[in-house]
Amino acid sequence: MKQDIGLVAHRLADDQRISDYDFWRALKNLDNEIYRKAGEHQPIPIEMIRWRAIIKQARSRRGVH
Repeated sequence: MKQDIGLVAHRLADDQRISDYDFWRALKNLDNEIYRKAGEHQPIPIEMIRWRAIIKQARSRRGVH
């Protein structure tokens, strides 16, 4: 799965149609939803965690932290 995350992150980082703001907004939305679910003691879907890792890695590849 780690290789899959890296591959998707690499593809997203290279896609110039996606702005740095788009990455930031997606990450913010995911973090907010994960925080909400955790606060309500709901299970956090693994796909949310996976996409958060992908977006963080894609931002990092672009040099955005």
